[in-house]
Formats: sequence, C-alpha cells, structure tokens
Amino acid sequence: MCEVLQVSRSGFYAWRARPASERSRRDVEVTELIHKAHKVGRQIYGSPRVMEQLNQWGIPVGRHRVARLMRQARLQGRSNLLFVRKAPYLKFFHQVPNRILDLQVTGPNQVWHGDVTYLKVAGAWRYLAVIIDRFSRRVVGWSIANHRTSRLTIAALQHAMRNRKPAAGIHFHSDRGIEFSSLEFKAKLRQHGFVQSMNRASHINDNAYIESFFHSLKIEGLFKMKFDADKPLRDEVLSYIQFYNQQRLHSSIGYLPPAVFEKQHLTHATVH
Repeated sequence: MCEVLQVSRSGFYAWRARPASERSRRDVEVTELIHKAHKVGRQIYGSPRVMEQLNQWGIPVGRHRVARLMRQARLQGRSNLLFVRKAPYLKFFHQVPNRILDLQVTGPNQVWHGDVTYLKVAGAWRYLAVIIDRFSRRVVGWSIANHRTSRLTIAALQHAMRNRKPAAGIHFHSDRGIEFSSLEFKAKLRQHGFVQSMNRASHINDNAYIESFFHSLKIEGLFKMKFDADKPLRDEVLSYIQFYNQQRLHSSIGYLPPAVFEKQHLTHATVH
C-alpha cells in the first residue's frame, strides 16, 4: 500500500493514527439522524424532505450535505414516476363545467377533490374512492368496494361529511366518471349544499391534486405489495392515509403534514 501511494510507512501509520476531524465526526452524527428521519418517513423521503425533517427537529443542515450523506449511506427516496392506470372510463352526456379554474382557495372546506382508482386483491379489482381538501391536501373521506358505482362515491362523501361536518357551499370537483355524474351522486351533493364542478374535456390535470395523492399512495404506501384478501388492503390504505395526513411532509404546503398545516391556519385565523 505504501509503495502504491508512494509514501513512507511511518507517514502512513501516523496518518492512520490521527483523530477524526470535526467534520467527519459531525458527518457520523448527522448520518445517524438521517437514518432516523428516513425511518420516520417510511423510507420514502429523498434528501429535500429528510433535510426539512431534520430542520424541524432543530438540526440545521444543508440539502447538499444531506444528499451526500444519504448517497454514502445508500439511502434514497422512492420516485413518484409511476404510470397510474385509471379505472375504465365511462362518459356521460349531461356535462358539468369546471367551476374552480379561477377560484382562490384561502382555507379548509372550500374545495374538495374526488376521484377513483383501482387496486388488486387476489387477481380481482377493488375500487378506492378518495376525497381530499384542496387547501391542506388532507384526505377527508374514502371508501373501498368491489364495484365502481355511485354507491362507492356516496360512501366516501358520507365519510367526509362525518369527519368534517362542513357548512354548505363547498365546491366538489371530480373527473367526468359515471360514479360522479350519476343522478344519485348529484342528488347527494345537492342535499348537502355542494356546488358540483368537473374536469374540462381532455384536461385530466384539472384534478391533479388527487392524482398526486394516488401516485403517492401507490409508490409510498402499497409499492410491491400483494393482497389475498380485502382486510389487509383496507388496513394498509388506512395506515397510509393516517401517515399522509398526520406525518408526511408536503412540499406544496411548506413541508408540513396536512393536519399540522390546517391547525396552524386555524390558529392564525383565530388570533387575527
């Protein structure tokens, strides 16, 4: 080794005997904290969220240092680049306009987004309907069933109503699927004073907020999982939603969990 490096043996062993530098010792400490932050984030956080988590714990550290130490520790987040296959798309004839395009959302329970995706159990499809609050990105209601009908979306809506107990006037936005355009679902919206809004034709990004949630669920929560029965799937979906609402750091709301973001907003509104 000494011959390869062209250094003397005495110099080499003197170098090995030197105490670790302050920077090296600090790197070891920060790496241990990075492991903890990565674990708290269910091993899904990349360097931006790990850095934010450490900063929220009162540990000031830069993103580049976190990225370097994560590479050295072979830790990485999960990519959100997932192709999400939609449930079979059924068109309807009576169209509803997009009423939220220019709407300014300033608090919770002003705009809710709903959508349906599908998951597999023992080779058969299960349909998951989810409703989120646009302001905080919080999941406020959901339902799973083996059918894609208005009964599924009405169950998710009723779940959201029980959770939030909102006043009338909320805009409810969705795509143009039959489960949201049915007479039964429209009647339920009118009964509770909702204003219905739907995607413009060929504008799937009109409902991007909830599409983003489905990406996160499938990559971060259900990645590579297989289910042989309904209960394990339901339990995993519930576990991820609880994590998503209460713990997961969201870059779009200042790297806060939705529940914390809502609480801060309500506290600020009460003070002022």
